[in-house]
Amino acid sequence: MDQAPKISPSLKKMQTWRRHLHQYPELGFEEFDTSQLVAERLKEWGYEVHTEIADTGVVGALTWGNDSGPKLGLRADMDALPIQEATGLPWASKIRGRMHACGHDGHTAILLGVAEAIARQHREQGLPGNGTLHLIFQPAEELGGGGGAQCMLDEGLFERFPCDALFALHNMPGFPTGHLRFRKGEFMASSDTVTLRFTGKGGHCAMPHLAIDPTLPAAATVLALQSIVGRNVNPNLASIISVGRMHSGSTSNVIPDCAELELSVRTLDTEARDILERRIRDLAASQATAFDCRCDINYTRGYPVLVNSPVETQFAIETALEMFGEAQVEANTAPLTGSEDCAYFLNQVPGCYFLVGNGDNGHDGGDAIGPCSVHNPHYDFNDDCMDPASTFLIGLISRYFSLHSTTRNPHLRK
Repeated sequence: MDQAPKISPSLKKMQTWRRHLHQYPELGFEEFDTSQLVAERLKEWGYEVHTEIADTGVVGALTWGNDSGPKLGLRADMDALPIQEATGLPWASKIRGRMHACGHDGHTAILLGVAEAIARQHREQGLPGNGTLHLIFQPAEELGGGGGAQCMLDEGLFERFPCDALFALHNMPGFPTGHLRFRKGEFMASSDTVTLRFTGKGGHCAMPHLAIDPTLPAAATVLALQSIVGRNVNPNLASIISVGRMHSGSTSNVIPDCAELELSVRTLDTEARDILERRIRDLAASQATAFDCRCDINYTRGYPVLVNSPVETQFAIETALEMFGEAQVEANTAPLTGSEDCAYFLNQVPGCYFLVGNGDNGHDGGDAIGPCSVHNPHYDFNDDCMDPASTFLIGLISRYFSLHSTTRNPHLRK
């Protein structure tokens, strides 16, 4: 590397922040105490702090030399989930029905650890060249299409805090603790929600000929939807249509007026996303017509496909390899069909979203079930991944500004 990180983050402090946040989780756009903690720490370390962006978002800015230098953004999400925790751990959630079940407490603590270390290096030893570091603490990642990233953009995030590149991470249970995984191009899926409401005419089940049964086109649609993935989308492009909810009627001897299906639609390809929407609309409408019903379609596009820009991702891979070696870094990990609203940011600014291994995520508290994924009531963020994650980000910052401080982004893009 051109310049190794000079000051290490404090694992003890990161663990303290993380476990405090875990005990007091806050849902999307309600992260008032979390954002206050973040803002207070950033101010204490000398950052220019901006609050109330998308209600509870926080941006910390640190500029050295002059403001004509390169501008780098790092992002962490802060919100929790409406899940009742079942870990039984000493730092388990104290708020009933709320839990940091996706590790955003850890992501926030990692970025705070990076913020303190960089501020200390700036104060004691100086940072390379000229530059501005923007630390983006984002609310409401878990809220689907109305999430915090888009709201921050709507409020002029990158006009107020321009970034030449943006980097963000997410923990990943099942990957070795502290290992770093990257992928160029499409990395995480789009996520759309569709409600299909079939309306017929209710009646007595003993006289079905006098009714128009909406459950028939609904049932036919459930089966036919899979023909879209199987026959209309290129099999090399990962696409998923899942029926998450089916509802019709309230008793056995009544043919209901309507039947509803709620779908989750995901893909890793933007063109396939358009094909899926068109075919779902056509198929549902056709099934309704075939059974003499009406179909009302509410098709809501949520998070877009998350695409990592090749040049910035290669820069991150090279940095990770120089810091940790091939045994701890995977440069071409498989894409994920989960979704992330950091995709909105990466639609505006080139950058890289990467994964840090969270290990097997086992714990000894409560009725522990052993390894589990995120969004599970037994999940807990692994504090052991904070040191490699934060150390990598500090190295990334140092190398970025060492390379780009004299000529604006010569390595990344013209």
